[in-house]
Amino acid sequence: MTICRRMFSTSRSILSHDNPLGLPRSGTPPSFPRRRGLPQKRTIRDVKKVVAVSSAKGGVGKSTVAVNLALAFARRGIKTGILDTDIFGPSIPTLLNLSGEPRLDENNCLVPLTNYGLKSMSMGYLLPQTQSDSPTGEVPMDTTPITWRGLMVTKAMHQLLHSVSWGPLDVLVLDLPPGTGDVQLTINQEVIIDGAVIVTTPQDIALRDAVRGFGMFQRMDVPVLGMVRNMAYFACPNCGHQTRIFSHGEGHQSHCEDHGVVAECKRLGVDFLGDIPLDAQVCEDADRGKPTMVAEENVEKSVRRQAFLDVAEQVANKIGLDWH
Repeated sequence: MTICRRMFSTSRSILSHDNPLGLPRSGTPPSFPRRRGLPQKRTIRDVKKVVAVSSAKGGVGKSTVAVNLALAFARRGIKTGILDTDIFGPSIPTLLNLSGEPRLDENNCLVPLTNYGLKSMSMGYLLPQTQSDSPTGEVPMDTTPITWRGLMVTKAMHQLLHSVSWGPLDVLVLDLPPGTGDVQLTINQEVIIDGAVIVTTPQDIALRDAVRGFGMFQRMDVPVLGMVRNMAYFACPNCGHQTRIFSHGEGHQSHCEDHGVVAECKRLGVDFLGDIPLDAQVCEDADRGKPTMVAEENVEKSVRRQAFLDVAEQVANKIGLDWH
């Protein structure tokens, strides 16, 4: 565990620049022990189940779905954590309204930050924190880019997977970054994943990448639990009429089961887990760090909250979690 101290030290000298892993910037490349074959897959310490949430494409609301899925588990008494594996664009700190530097436990492992009863870890917690100089106290957006090559990303991902002190968890949700690259391959080589949830929108351009994500999990022998169609429809707040904004044309409006996401699920042999409505309130709740599962906890007959609960229940049943 001493390597955790070297890589994720809490000292200002390490966290105040863009190389928290301490790799040399110039000169002779660092040497690493040579391995024969692929790393041995293993479970994450104290974690019973691992669920990956993926889209293989940015901008479809995957992180919002992932955090609401995790919060839905937690609201049913399931001990849950969420790991933000997007090294370059971490979203979980904003979604959970969390910031600050994680402390280290007695084994020099990172202690997760918690809000709304959900444990979380993200690269965003390990980066320099932006300070506010505004009279209103508003914190400006951070402009510091994370400019790492593949080796540094892989090493950071290894530490986030194996050097976090989660404590006993029934399930850990992995919020995967867009694409099918280094992070996804590292996770597959390092840990056993019990299932993957693929998030898409009704548009063909998003669905095509989602299908590529399915192919990635298939090659990695990770069971795909199903697909979620985000931003599926807009429900009128006055009459409740549903309008499918991202439809495939006039001829398909009344036959949505025969094309698009549902049809692709049938072709691939995976379950369609459900629709998440397109609603400005979901976006506003996420931006202010209070996701729908929390923001509408006391709202009777919340269509938005129920949509996330329905998806979460199906996922829980598929991986053997006690949903009650």
